Amino acid sequence: MARKVFFSFKYKDVSRAMVVRNSWVTQGKQAAGFVDAADFEKIKRQGDQAIKRWIDSQLNGTSVTVVLVGQHTCSSRWVKYEIEKSIEIGNGLLGIDISKIKDLQGNTSERCGEIPKGYKFYLWNKDDSYNNMGDWIESAARAAGR
Repeated sequence: MARKVFFSFKYKDVSRAMVVRNSWVTQGKQAAGFVDAADFEKIKRQGDQAIKRWIDSQLNGTSVTVVLVGQHTCSSRWVKYEIEKSIEIGNGLLGIDISKIKDLQGNTSERCGEIPKGYKFYLWNKDDSYNNMGDWIESAARAAGR
């Protein structure tokens, strides 16, 4: 079954998040939750309700939310909203530590935490994520009854 997956992340980690997204898309899968920085700035200027509407529209039609956890993820109120909304709509949920993926300057970082208890959490650089992410997503979907 082809799944449309929402990727939740703090925009400061976009270069790392793109590594994960691209690995998913190159396998012929659909991804949601990515927006150009200029477009997001336009949405932000319209206020919090506009951001929530955009997030809600991106979540529409998805069955799993993958939270990409980096150094600043825990301080993002929008990632928190995306997690809460994903749980509310019944999406499967899992987390992946992306802090050890090198950014555009070749640097890694520290992870700020994980995701809510009760959901699976994986390490991108240690858990053969490119080959296993599809199985993790299917498992999260099944756990949510999707």
